[in-house]
Amino acid sequence: MKDFPSCFNENGVQVSDASCTTLATTLATTNVNKVKASQNMVTCVYQSKLIGKSFLIIINWSKSLVGHCFSVEVEDLSHKCLSRLDVKPSIFSKRKGCKSMELDLIKLEVYWDLTNAKFGSTPEPVECFFVGLVCKGELVLLVGDLRKEIIKKTKCRSDSLRLLKREHLFGNNVFGTKVEFKDNGEMHDLRIECDHAFGVDDDPRLVVRVNAKIVMQVKHLVWKFRGNCSISVEGVPVEVYWDVHNWLFGSSSGSAVFMFQTCSGFCLTLYAWKNE
Repeated sequence: MKDFPSCFNENGVQVSDASCTTLATTLATTNVNKVKASQNMVTCVYQSKLIGKSFLIIINWSKSLVGHCFSVEVEDLSHKCLSRLDVKPSIFSKRKGCKSMELDLIKLEVYWDLTNAKFGSTPEPVECFFVGLVCKGELVLLVGDLRKEIIKKTKCRSDSLRLLKREHLFGNNVFGTKVEFKDNGEMHDLRIECDHAFGVDDDPRLVVRVNAKIVMQVKHLVWKFRGNCSISVEGVPVEVYWDVHNWLFGSSSGSAVFMFQTCSGFCLTLYAWKNE
């Protein structure tokens, strides 16, 4: 799948150079085999300060036949991986714990508690959990809704900023997930639907729903397979970009790409894979 900037030049709604630049910096290369092996993967990217510098902290959630697992990576702003920690199913059976990783000879501590975690259709927990990263006694990353528990352990708060979330979904004509459009906001049900099987109907239509309500629809998708439009959720303006070229004209293993970007800069990118 090409990056959005090179795709929006033909047949579809034109986007500005500024939007293209943003898309180019937020999208990353996808390892198709790795995604299909796990059948689902959610990646969340956060920006935070460690040892006085800005770093990217990436949490990858995945699920295998054995169970749920996650990894924590620390990258510099050029996306070079500096440290990584994997919490695998054999360890994950404890459901909570603490493990160390290093960054420039500095010890980082990762705390997690998924004892009562609740999961939806994706491998990322939706509630009753936390993952925290501590550096020199400071909480530099806090994920999850059990904030009091991790703050009580570390006696400090986190000022990390979530930059983007990248998720892989599998389905036929319906792809669903849950999403927050603002920090600590309401969790919404997001559904992407195509009401006809591609390649069969001459005029397929794309529909996006938030909490069952239609917020966007694209008719004549064969001619508008790439584009963008603006919607509003919780009073928050959200720019929606789509590229379904691979669904319509590519190989059966190709994915469509959808991106939801708020004015605050947080970005959700969904890779929708058709089941073979």
